[in-house]
Amino acid sequence: MKKQVGFSLVELVIVIIVVGLLAVAALPRFLNVTDEAKKASIEGVAGGYATAVLSARAQWEANGRPSAIVNNAKVNSVSYDGSTFMLTAEQSDVRVGYPIHYGQDNSASIGGLDNTECKVLFEQLMQNPPQVAEIDSGDVLNGKYQYAARKDNNGNNSACTYFQLASVTNNANGVAQITSAHSFTYTPKEGSVVVNIQ
Repeated sequence: MKKQVGFSLVELVIVIIVVGLLAVAALPRFLNVTDEAKKASIEGVAGGYATAVLSARAQWEANGRPSAIVNNAKVNSVSYDGSTFMLTAEQSDVRVGYPIHYGQDNSASIGGLDNTECKVLFEQLMQNPPQVAEIDSGDVLNGKYQYAARKDNNGNNSACTYFQLASVTNNANGVAQITSAHSFTYTPKEGSVVVNIQ
């Protein structure tokens, strides 16, 4: 009689069942890791953006708060990392010295923000930023972009919100809802950057 080598059919079935149970138990943990990675990513990008905003303001402070009077209004600007940014000026309920416009434009104001300006601020304030599109761009969800930029509110309350496209969810009809994604909001009148986890 030959001695058998290897697993019996019963042992093989038991091993497959045990591996299956382990996979079922571990799968939710792996899915949770993906969600946590998306949250960490948006927090990292928002932190980089906040640092860039504060660095531009610090450069303006280091330069002695340069300003000019244009059309009876005080205008602040700074050359930061080789680029000119227009900054918030003294107004009621507005902190001075935070970026509101890329380039030299003496008529720039917080109320002048739009989707395009929010996109440009994202691209120009940060070094090596992720790809960003305007939220109303037709190809925003084509896989080329990591963020969508949108201007929120009006007047001195205007803000730029940046949505992380990797965390976009679909509605009941299967349509992508960009505004359901993790995001962060830059409010120039306060110089604040706030992360919004969905």
